[in-house]
Amino acid sequence: MAALSLHDGLARHIRTRDVSFRTRILEMAADIPDVIALGRGDPDFHTPAHIVAAAHKALDENRHHYTAVAGLEELTVAIAAMLRQEHGLGYAPEEIIVTNGVEEAIMTCMVSLLNPGDEVLMGSPRFTNYDKAINLCHGTVVSVPTRQAQDFVMQPEDVEARISERTRMLVLVSPDNPTGAVTPPETVRALARLVQRHNLVLVSDEIYSRILFDGARHLSPASLPDMHERTITLNGFSKAYAMTGWRLGYMAGPAAYIRQVLEVWHTLSISASTIAQYAALAALAQPRAPWWDPIQAELEERRACVLSTLDNLDFTYGFPGGGYFLFPNITSLGIPAARFCETLLQEGRVLVFPGSQEGAALEGEYIRMSILQPLPRLEEAMRRMRRTVESLS
Repeated sequence: MAALSLHDGLARHIRTRDVSFRTRILEMAADIPDVIALGRGDPDFHTPAHIVAAAHKALDENRHHYTAVAGLEELTVAIAAMLRQEHGLGYAPEEIIVTNGVEEAIMTCMVSLLNPGDEVLMGSPRFTNYDKAINLCHGTVVSVPTRQAQDFVMQPEDVEARISERTRMLVLVSPDNPTGAVTPPETVRALARLVQRHNLVLVSDEIYSRILFDGARHLSPASLPDMHERTITLNGFSKAYAMTGWRLGYMAGPAAYIRQVLEVWHTLSISASTIAQYAALAALAQPRAPWWDPIQAELEERRACVLSTLDNLDFTYGFPGGGYFLFPNITSLGIPAARFCETLLQEGRVLVFPGSQEGAALEGEYIRMSILQPLPRLEEAMRRMRRTVESLS
């Protein structure tokens, strides 16, 4: 009898059996000195000192055991207050579950809401970890194309054209990863009406909602009439507080749903990291502006630096109104984006990813890049990119 091969024995719903281009290019980068990474959405800023101090204090006081399943009561109260004040959301503390990052909240949504064959509508390009979660739950992703000419904002008519009798859910990520698109309030309202008309669930991923540029405005769908009962709002502390490694997010939804899904989520984690929860409580207890305003100014400088370089290279893009990412169109180079990424890494020592990695069958060639390097380092990356593009001319 042949020996069991675990690789060959993978479940049918495990779609990726080989390493992705992303993995391969990261492995390439590990062997190249002085690479400037403009790929991942991991803020290079330090977690604010008062947040770190709160975690130390919790450890010193032996507050590192399990919390209630949904999280520290004082933390869910603080999250509810912040959501009400900043986004006009009416979630009660008992309508919130604190999770180990938003990734876990995404998986909880899909496990708890999808039956085999259910369809989930998502914009394209998109954050493809959603695809993996949906596929693991035996659902089907239905791509809704977005266009550079419309700043990669998902259009209600494109969504409605793809609704079928199997459609269960619409996922809206705004501001968006990878494009930086911020869905305008009037479009959010139109999507909400569509969700109501077709009796869908809306998952609203708002992890970048506190990082906005050039007057972009964020509107939380659950704040709209008759949307509270059909919307799950996802958010967290990773991006707005430079706490990616702390792994703390939360999901908010109608009370009856949250009550039922607690047992599902308990199976995944029991409870979120206790130390991270005390750190998050400190984050919400103090005004964000005094320490965030300099970071916002720095991000605006970085964004301006990159956009200026893209303009000089005749790379076009949709308006990036929020978040950490830009999604430039490099079709003018006349080569595939994956090849450009490899060349930029090998010759320019700058790491970016091709847009095709973002769940997209794009009309043109795109790359995804972040602004998460100190400004001098980012300026050097832009010089290297210019030289690499010149070498390809």
